[in-house]
Amino acid sequence: MEELKVGLENETTQFIVVRLGEEQYGINIKYVDNIVRMQHITRVPKVQEYLRGVINLRGEVIPVMSIRVKMDLELDEYTKATRIIILKLEQQGNIGIIVDEVKEVVTLDNSQIEKVAYDSKEERENFIFAIGKYEDGGLISLLDLNMVVLDKENA
Repeated sequence: MEELKVGLENETTQFIVVRLGEEQYGINIKYVDNIVRMQHITRVPKVQEYLRGVINLRGEVIPVMSIRVKMDLELDEYTKATRIIILKLEQQGNIGIIVDEVKEVVTLDNSQIEKVAYDSKEERENFIFAIGKYEDGGLISLLDLNMVVLDKENA
């Protein structure tokens, strides 16, 4: 029984590290369906400002949102490095999020992930559930994707 316990403590999770502005964020790789280059996004009228529209990906229409707008950061600037990450989420289905750049994939074990607790009601801070610590001392904010894609008006 003791051996099983030890195995759970060393459980690892892979995160895709993305850049939004100057900050680095981690997205749990189990939610990532695809990463595509920036492409034409068809606007949809009367939707939230952070919803940029929809794209057609191999015959599937996928809504695309700007995390920057949702988190009250400056507007997206599209460059050669800009990517749309297609997420596969249980409640919402597939949704694309725009990121400035996809940096790398990191593997963190549970001891490198520190949960974050907030007393603040500020919604933006609730987008982050934990901080990941690299071996080299770097930190990444780990995104709570369900909070990021949740439509607060319908919540």
